[in-house]
Amino acid sequence: MRRLRLCRLLPVFVLTYGLRVRAQQSMPKIPRIGVLVISPVFWLRFKAFQEAFQNLGCVEGKNFLFEYRNAEGKLDRLPELAAELVRAKVDVIYTASAEAVSAAKQATKTIPIVVGTVQDPLASGLVESLARPGGNVTGVSAMAPDLNGKRLEILKEIAPRATRVAFLRTPASPGAQANFKDTQAAAQALKFQLLSLEVRERKDLDNGLEAVLKQRAQAISTAPDPVLNNGRGQIVGFAAKHRLPAGYAAPEFAESDGLMSYAPNYADLWRRSASHVDKILKGTKPADLPVEQPTKFELHINLITAKQIGVAIPPNLLVRADRVIR
Repeated sequence: MRRLRLCRLLPVFVLTYGLRVRAQQSMPKIPRIGVLVISPVFWLRFKAFQEAFQNLGCVEGKNFLFEYRNAEGKLDRLPELAAELVRAKVDVIYTASAEAVSAAKQATKTIPIVVGTVQDPLASGLVESLARPGGNVTGVSAMAPDLNGKRLEILKEIAPRATRVAFLRTPASPGAQANFKDTQAAAQALKFQLLSLEVRERKDLDNGLEAVLKQRAQAISTAPDPVLNNGRGQIVGFAAKHRLPAGYAAPEFAESDGLMSYAPNYADLWRRSASHVDKILKGTKPADLPVEQPTKFELHINLITAKQIGVAIPPNLLVRADRVIR
């Protein structure tokens, strides 16, 4: 009886199992987007990407999944985290900053990499050209002609008597040398003596800020860099303590009590990068997607800080500001 019952149940089991296997095989694969995070600033801007991606009809958990890896501001962790995403076989890697993109590019030559923002992907060697990236990297660049010069021009309006400007930068960052040359040229045209102060890691920031005083700088400017973004509270506090006017390359500085920032509208850039990911998931090759450049720029001025350090902001500059923090 047992053998007879088994013989009757076996075809049912085989049929049921076969239907399950076929159902699983016919189910569409949900694409996974590997997100490589380098600093807390990433999360502030990532919201713009998420909103834009959702507006394109992409719903997390339904037609795509995120796979996160967070370096927590430590650049030396980026290569291993990028390798983890490659081993996880994600369909796209999304990140920002030249350091993170370089780590991802070294980890894979085949998985598409989309950049939320990178300062100068061409000078950094991340793409062959902006119009035809040529490899597996595309996205949005934060670099624009005369951006460094414009930032120094605004600083000159705020501190017309200043002649010595400390320029905080991270020399090891891809594209940093090209950025420094542009800033040097702009400083010479404005009759600023540019004092290059190198900050290779967050732990070097104390020494870099001490050098600002040793070299008798009268104002501060910063390069766009994640290491400096991570230390913005320390930089802003130093500038306030020593009553030094400062111009920053990211709006988060002005929002964190920094005097002034002039930068691309990063929310706009990250929103635009969402379409790159969407197109790649639909079959477009990253090599065929041009790297886009910024079209919107924002001047933020913090009047509370200006009052604290005894700086008078010219009225015409306030009129031009996109945001005035009072």
